[in-house]
Amino acid sequence: MAHSPGHSHAHHPGHSHGHGLPASGHLNTAFLLGITLNLLYVAVEAGAGWWYNSLALLTDAGHNFTDVISLLLAFFALKMAQRKPTDRFTYGYGKSTTLVSLLNAVLLLLAVGAIGWEAIERLGTAPVLNGTAISIVSGVGILINAGTALLFFRDKDHDINVKGAYLHMAADALVSLGVVVSGLVMYYTNWFWVDAAMSLVIVVVIVWSTWGLLVESLRLSLDAVPQGIDLAAIRAYLLEVPGVAEVHDLHVWAMSSTENSLTAHLVVKDEASEPQLSKITAGLRDHFHIPHVTLQVERSAASCTEAGVYH
Repeated sequence: MAHSPGHSHAHHPGHSHGHGLPASGHLNTAFLLGITLNLLYVAVEAGAGWWYNSLALLTDAGHNFTDVISLLLAFFALKMAQRKPTDRFTYGYGKSTTLVSLLNAVLLLLAVGAIGWEAIERLGTAPVLNGTAISIVSGVGILINAGTALLFFRDKDHDINVKGAYLHMAADALVSLGVVVSGLVMYYTNWFWVDAAMSLVIVVVIVWSTWGLLVESLRLSLDAVPQGIDLAAIRAYLLEVPGVAEVHDLHVWAMSSTENSLTAHLVVKDEASEPQLSKITAGLRDHFHIPHVTLQVERSAASCTEAGVYH
């Protein structure tokens, strides 16, 4: 017989990367408050940018607006991830958090192209600008963006989607600080080209803060081994289990941005040496923070091949 009846599934939804799911009540408040504050600030900043003809303000307003969209999408993904699995979507909707973080990164990178092009065109034809007004408006932006980032600080290491929101807001606070500095420089020196130059700096900050999110989101979307998971260490752990002679078809992937799954085939020498699967799944949960585990026990690699199963 190629496969033993030993087939273990271990699911512990209260664990995710060893930290647990983010507190949904706190995050609901954080997202709603962050979206409201930033939407109001975008309206003010865009109006001031148009009135004072400041590309830096308009650029930052456009960047902040994409972050509002990102917050809306992240909030939507959070609510989707909380929905229960169905007969059609048996894994639930947790993957939506990964897909939304990927979409957010792509949207930001697309936005910087238009921003950079406009800034380069303006470098040689900088208009006269009101540096004082630009600094005041951006100073308000520092408070709004930094305050919003703090709303997500405690949950940023639990969920890549929340981490994306935190990074966007923290980067926005730094960008607003840069615009304040550029306004002061223009006020004291009349170097109005600094406005366009600051827009290019904003572009660099956006790319820098978004690139890592894009790469990790893409990896998770392709079911790559999540960051922080050492596949070699997991294989070594399984091989150290008494009775296990070989491990193959070992796969680890992210079911969502907060929960990982593992499947593996364990080859044992004989029925007497079959390991206790409950202990293995508990170890994978406690030591590697993988709450969803499926293990297939095989008597031997030879008998598996004879039964027509190839790997």
